[in-house]
Amino acid sequence: MQASNLRHKFNLYGTKIIVFAGMLLITGPLAAQSFLWARKNNPNYDESRVISYGFLIGLHSSAYQINYSDAFVTPAMDTLHSVEPQWKPGFSLGFIVNYRAHEFLDLRVTPTVGFYEHSLTYRFTNGQSVNQLVETTMVEFPVLIKYKSMRRGNIRMYMVGGVRPGIEASGKKEIENVTNSLEVAAFNMSLEAGIGFDLYFPLFKLSPEIRFSRGIYNVLDNPDNIYGKPLKQLTTNTINIYFLFQ
Repeated sequence: MQASNLRHKFNLYGTKIIVFAGMLLITGPLAAQSFLWARKNNPNYDESRVISYGFLIGLHSSAYQINYSDAFVTPAMDTLHSVEPQWKPGFSLGFIVNYRAHEFLDLRVTPTVGFYEHSLTYRFTNGQSVNQLVETTMVEFPVLIKYKSMRRGNIRMYMVGGVRPGIEASGKKEIENVTNSLEVAAFNMSLEAGIGFDLYFPLFKLSPEIRFSRGIYNVLDNPDNIYGKPLKQLTTNTINIYFLFQ
């Protein structure tokens, strides 16, 4: 099935965008550090808000992690050489609900819609290969704990971690025969950890953040068809770069 024009454009340029965003994440706080002793913007921003709201824009690169099944080493599959996951870019949009539990500790929920592509390449001993591309739109509900450092000037560093359950809103597989395809579950669960910086501006707070997600739920839905049989477990690994506005 033909993906949308937006998805194709992002697939072409997504990797470059993620690299560029990562450079911003690294150099942004360094630039802000030069204003460390400048007059504080919104000096009581955190203390005056027990509950605060915002939105986020995210870029990510995601891939499956596989475990082979016992069937992979049987004579019936001696023509299959390997199954190789491929990293694919995507993006996400969401809202932020932040609760200040302590001076240095926040509880955060970020309902998010994420657009994902996952790809597996099946390589055979005769040199041929078959690619399985799974496109999914996930509605996710990350629940995170944010541990903050002391604010210095207009910058504050923090660490964040938690869980990210998600359920599929829609999905597409770029194949012709839907009955002979890689089938994945509509639910996923990941553990998340990352770091970020709160940058205080006169009218808002910007928080560039990098977060790593490791799937703990086996999303392989049908291990009996030709693409699921060589696999025992299928989990997700994702590198996320977020820009949070509050």
